Amino acid sequence: MVRTEHSHHLFPEDTAIPAASQPAGRRERNKQDKLDRITAAASELFAMHGVDEVTTQQIADKADIGTGTLFLYAKTKGELLLLAQNARYAEALERGRADAETIPGTLDAVLAIVRPIVECNRTQVDNGRTYLREMVFGDAEEPRHGEALAMAAQAEEAIAAVLRRDERVGDGDASTLARIVSAVMFLSMAASVNITLSVEEILQDIRGQVGILLAR
Repeated sequence: MVRTEHSHHLFPEDTAIPAASQPAGRRERNKQDKLDRITAAASELFAMHGVDEVTTQQIADKADIGTGTLFLYAKTKGELLLLAQNARYAEALERGRADAETIPGTLDAVLAIVRPIVECNRTQVDNGRTYLREMVFGDAEEPRHGEALAMAAQAEEAIAAVLRRDERVGDGDASTLARIVSAVMFLSMAASVNITLSVEEILQDIRGQVGILLAR
């Protein structure tokens, strides 16, 4: 492009408008667009290759942004995994809640909540185990980590709500038992000895432990 004296007073086509001078609505749309592209890129690359085999540069390239911009949205690869997976876990929890509403038996209803979460986690085993590790040991100050922990708390409350249907279980006991069920689910999915187990085998493992817990 040939510049003239007047080009210093205009926005030429190859010059980006500074973010601060953009209307607030446009800035928010731009931010959401970048976030959506990052989420889609991370989801696709992690699903295809696994977390360990993907670099942040590859994610930035696929999202068509610079690495500096990428790190404004997620500072680590673990945070990128949480960003990519949190929405899927939220959907899994909602499916489980809905299914549990239609099941009268306590144990079966609890497993109805657990099943979609396990299925989501085991879609890619290494990614699922890394997700759980990031949720527990990741930076608590990062928003994606907070979202993951909030979902874990919501899953516990959904399980507690099912347990309260059982007249033998008091309100306080329901919350405590739900926390134990959540721990059983977490360990069954994360344990190295269970890496080769199928979703059904993981669910049978959880069912056996929770069944003993509820039969007390």
